[in-house]
Amino acid sequence: MEIVGWILVIACFVVSFVGLIYPIIPGVIFLIGGFLLYGAFFSFEELSWWFWIIQILFVVLLFGADTVANAFGIKKFGGSNAGMWGSTIGLLIGPFVIPFAGILIGPFLGAVIAELLVERRKVGEAVKSGIGSLVGFLTSTVTKAILQVAMIVIFFIAI
Repeated sequence: MEIVGWILVIACFVVSFVGLIYPIIPGVIFLIGGFLLYGAFFSFEELSWWFWIIQILFVVLLFGADTVANAFGIKKFGGSNAGMWGSTIGLLIGPFVIPFAGILIGPFLGAVIAELLVERRKVGEAVKSGIGSLVGFLTSTVTKAILQVAMIVIFFIAI
């Protein structure tokens, strides 16, 4: 039974990283799920209240990193709120419409289309906003990956 427990915990951790590529998968939920599965299969004693406070702070950082990086990237490159929304919609739809490349093309096209249609910007300005959405997405992905690794390292230190 111990092997099954570890397989499930590690599977949750792996799925959390898949969520970096497919944002429709709530990666942070799978991380917390892995911690809870560990407690259910083994013991919650090793996961102190300090552990849970630190993990909750990391969850807040994960959500904040996602929002701030995307907004910063688009705004830094001259994009608008419409570009931000378009980028977010493209991020959710892109991977399903264009497997593999959709994770990058989706946010870019979403931001460009939103800037063109909603804000009535020139093509050059819209493309610049799309590039900003890519920069924001990639920055966010790297930041979230680092935070998720830190959460897992803290978990292994705790146990």
